[in-house]
Amino acid sequence: MKQGAQGSAATGIPQVSGEDGAARVPSQGRVGGVERGRDVSVPTARGEHIHSEPPMPASVAVPVPRAVVQRASVRGQILDALRTALVTGELTPGVVYSAPALGERFGVSATPVREAMQQLAQEGAVEVVPNRGFRVVERGARELAELAEVRALIEVPVMLRLARTVSAERWAELRPLAEATVRAASTGCRATYAEADRTFHRAVLSLCGNEQLVQIADDLHRRAQWPLEISTRSRIDLLADATEHSALLDALIAGDVDVVRVLVGEHFAG
Repeated sequence: MKQGAQGSAATGIPQVSGEDGAARVPSQGRVGGVERGRDVSVPTARGEHIHSEPPMPASVAVPVPRAVVQRASVRGQILDALRTALVTGELTPGVVYSAPALGERFGVSATPVREAMQQLAQEGAVEVVPNRGFRVVERGARELAELAEVRALIEVPVMLRLARTVSAERWAELRPLAEATVRAASTGCRATYAEADRTFHRAVLSLCGNEQLVQIADDLHRRAQWPLEISTRSRIDLLADATEHSALLDALIAGDVDVVRVLVGEHFAG
């Protein structure tokens, strides 16, 4: 992604507009997780009243925190778009991006971009470069293997316990999510597949009832999806991974713990 380009046509990253007090996003549709064509402006509460009700005295009127709502909305859209750009490789590992330059591309100020980048730094996707911006973290095969090992230490025992305790009917309810990963993989889009993949794993783990575990596992999963030197995974690789979800679900429905153990081991090793 070349710094200084304007708009989504030049960079592949969707352009967000808003911060003019109305928080409007210019065009129709939904691109890269950014909602478009929706007016999310909030009318001011001061001086307004309904029908014949007298207006509230100015001394007790409670103004709507308009700017705060707007900033959170824009920041969230930018965070989603940046995550998509990371997964697809549009943000290149090793390259430093400044918040003002990215803000110009998104059509917003540097502030919500900087806030979104700080969140990505906490997630381990970027690192702060003082007085310059944020560098996209470069990951090698070793770090990927370490992330896979930690995920396996958390998820495999939980899945094996759930295989013994959750009914076949409950597992069958997850069938649409497994099928969704296959459809996402067939598109060849890593960002689409990444979201479907995390949704399936999150649904499986949520059956354990431990929200803290689900949150930690989801964070590790997301970290493992940021691109390395590899903008690499092909459509065939994605389909192979998605097919493992369906096979795992079949074994869980059948209550075959031995097959579940083998499948989850291969899934994380892969």
